[in-house]
Amino acid sequence: MAEYEGCIMGPKIAIDKDIQELLVIRDSDLPIHQIQGEWTVKNSKIAPYMKLVQMLCKRFRKIEFSYIDPVEIYLKELLAHCSHVEAEPDRIPWYFDIKKYLETRTYQDNATFNQKKAIRRMANNFFPSGETLYRRTPDMGLLRYIDAVETMKLLKQIHAGVYGTHMNGLTLAKKIFRSGYF
Repeated sequence: MAEYEGCIMGPKIAIDKDIQELLVIRDSDLPIHQIQGEWTVKNSKIAPYMKLVQMLCKRFRKIEFSYIDPVEIYLKELLAHCSHVEAEPDRIPWYFDIKKYLETRTYQDNATFNQKKAIRRMANNFFPSGETLYRRTPDMGLLRYIDAVETMKLLKQIHAGVYGTHMNGLTLAKKIFRSGYF
């Protein structure tokens, strides 16, 4: 029944959006083969679901149902999210302009009016403390901003297990903050 409910949900949404042609892809072959008439429906509880799918199919100019095999996932030697941390090409962190404005109330020489306005607006939630820039959260917590080098160092420590075994994101974040890194 759950598999048929999945096959019903997509077409219903497509009808609401006035879509005329639809490809429904599922990872369970039973409802797909039954809908295509290749297999019979033996369970009487499934028959109403099958009738509803057939009724919904009539609302489309073209509708196809397709079965896909489960996908195999291969692991890279380098952790994927580490590849997304971009180093600053000029060695200046992205938050440099905000920090400079907070410390000196000045902008880069070539900053436009709109850039200056954006920096002032963003700076409302930030404050520097020595070389470190912090941001106030709505619940009055503090976030410490770090550059790409510190980010890579922290990620390596996390994956090496310095802050404990794998856990959900919130628990891990709390453990990192309690460790004194931030």
